[in-house]
Amino acid sequence: MPGSRRRGVVLQDRDRRLLSELAVMRIIDSAMTKVVAGFGSTTQVSLRLLELTRAGFLRRFFVGTIGSGRKAIYTLAPKGAAAVNAQLGGIVRPEGRVVAGDRFVDHQSVINEVYLAAKFPRLPNPPAQFRRWHTFRQSISEAIKLTPDGYIEIASGQGIRAMFLEVDLGTEALPIWQQKVAHYLQLAVSGEFTQRFHQPQFRALVVATSDRRLNNIRRVVSKATDKIFWFATIDNINREGIWSSVWLRPSGEDRHSLL
Repeated sequence: MPGSRRRGVVLQDRDRRLLSELAVMRIIDSAMTKVVAGFGSTTQVSLRLLELTRAGFLRRFFVGTIGSGRKAIYTLAPKGAAAVNAQLGGIVRPEGRVVAGDRFVDHQSVINEVYLAAKFPRLPNPPAQFRRWHTFRQSISEAIKLTPDGYIEIASGQGIRAMFLEVDLGTEALPIWQQKVAHYLQLAVSGEFTQRFHQPQFRALVVATSDRRLNNIRRVVSKATDKIFWFATIDNINREGIWSSVWLRPSGEDRHSLL
């Protein structure tokens, strides 16, 4: 097993950057590593990930892919978390094994795609600056039983945009979205958002994996509000960029930019 053969590795700046980002992202593959750590080639990425795994900084497992292939996924090992003084937030899977149909991996991978699109984007016009990302490990509060997939702050010429993220893979019943909408509206009017996040208002970004699912959620949301919520598919975000005009509101078919 690769993770059991410990070898001496001197951590470079980009290795520490990778480990720090992995503490946020929880899982990573070679394509994501190339973005966050600035590696020049896929071969170079694969080699360094293997070295860090063998040295005990990373744990590796595999997920099945279309066509009965497999893809390597990496998560922080305790040694890697300690190296960058990070909370160990990875997942426990059999190291070196192939895991098929892993819902957590599918969900977290889309969250990570949005995170990377926001933090390492093609330069938007007007320029915007990534300020903050927060990962929730429990509900926002005792009063508001809401656990978003992420929270983003972006600074632009119009000020700071505060945005929660909800990634939907189509596995939740639509009535759950009725509850989520009610919780977000409660958060908006209760004053608790401003108290906890020190911003006057927020948006809730909903990212789905198909237009059909996205429109089904929009119909649920539009019955309660035309405010707060913005909708896009992950394909449009990856193709056009997160700051492009890819976002729909609860009602209407015009597409808007977040900035």
